[in-house]
Amino acid sequence: MTPILMLGAGRMGGAMVAGWRKANVFAAAELIIRDPQPGPAALAAEQDGATLNPPEAELARARTVVLAVKPQMWREAAAEVSPWLAADAVIVSIAAGVRAGDIGKEFGGRCVARVMPTTAAAIGQGAASLYAEDPAALARAHALFEPLGTVVDLPDENLMHAATAVSGSAPAYFYAFIEALEAAGAAAGLTPKDASRLARSTLTGAAALLAQSGEDPAELRRQVTSPGGTTQAALEVLLGETGLHPLLRDAVTAAARRSKELGA
Repeated sequence: MTPILMLGAGRMGGAMVAGWRKANVFAAAELIIRDPQPGPAALAAEQDGATLNPPEAELARARTVVLAVKPQMWREAAAEVSPWLAADAVIVSIAAGVRAGDIGKEFGGRCVARVMPTTAAAIGQGAASLYAEDPAALARAHALFEPLGTVVDLPDENLMHAATAVSGSAPAYFYAFIEALEAAGAAAGLTPKDASRLARSTLTGAAALLAQSGEDPAELRRQVTSPGGTTQAALEVLLGETGLHPLLRDAVTAAARRSKELGA
């Protein structure tokens, strides 16, 4: 399945490169990176032997092509490289909203797998939703993303929109929650520095406990909520009629809708 051609090595593509190197699954020499503005991960890989922005003829060596450009740029990227690729190259796309059939058409009928990953792939704790009609393409996507964290196979391509909204975009929801909690702590009288340290360590610790314990999050919530206590007072706001449930439902709906628009 190597060499692997990375079309784009920005935030997500760079996270994949960093994760593979951290996990020692692909040597830098097995990577070909095409990016007009390579980031730190791409430059570090080049230092260790990756091929960065080679002549087009070199692209024929690639057996796996990771489409990691922004969704608005994917057709341009496909048009530039498709004539140079080997006929049996497999395309693995992380472009949000873009359907596999459209990608396959622009890449000359080559097999396609779609993936919606997260940037925690850089530290081996990512989450990736996978879809492919072709079993070989799906197996290729598994080989790329299993070393980077959790993978979930989706039975229907239409579910990629929901997976994008629930997983692909969700790290930003988490970071936004921490931002808001830090600001609320400062408003309650803590120094910004103390509010930041407490909010970040508490939430990352809670996430680690959830991962390690295997408990249902509702059960963990009950365990730290004393009847009539401070936590219950806060949860009556967070879980109220205008709280987290309707807010996140609306957020996921908006993200899924935008995913559909990007693929139109």
